[in-house]
Amino acid sequence: MSISGKYVILRAIEKDDLSLLQLWNNDSDIQHNLGGWHFPSSASIMEKWFDSLSGDELNQRYAIDIASHGLIGTTNLVNINWKDRNASCGIMLGDTTAREKGYGTDAVMTLMRYAFEELGFERLDTTIIAHNEASLNLYVGKCGWVEEGRKKNWYWRRNRYWDKVILGITKDLYFDLVSSNSYWS
Repeated sequence: MSISGKYVILRAIEKDDLSLLQLWNNDSDIQHNLGGWHFPSSASIMEKWFDSLSGDELNQRYAIDIASHGLIGTTNLVNINWKDRNASCGIMLGDTTAREKGYGTDAVMTLMRYAFEELGFERLDTTIIAHNEASLNLYVGKCGWVEEGRKKNWYWRRNRYWDKVILGITKDLYFDLVSSNSYWS
């Protein structure tokens, strides 16, 4: 099954994607903008990661494709809480030529539509490194997310600390957004 947006398709990550994902995992400029620990990734590490994806109903990861180009990044629903109907999510556009063309916005909108309209989630959460203005603009400025807090000096990147910005969106805020901007019309 694929999940279609206006411009992007969210699909399962395939073994054929691993070489490109490994390239992006080893790109220090990409990793500078992402949370979590990042270490150099070998092909065997990528294969072990890929093998771990199978059957994990609490952590779903998707490839972001565009018809004219193929794989441009990844997105996810992780730490899924089926009882309380929420999850965390994130996005990574590894293909720098695909940025600032609306694909990131469409990927987040598509993931929200899937989470709220298909899975029946009540809310989604994400965290962003404070220096990542592009992601803050994407989530807050274009996709209707709300800053719900900050954790001071959470991330250590390039010899300094950065705040962790905590963002969230509820199902009601999502439906208000698509009603006001007619995104899916």
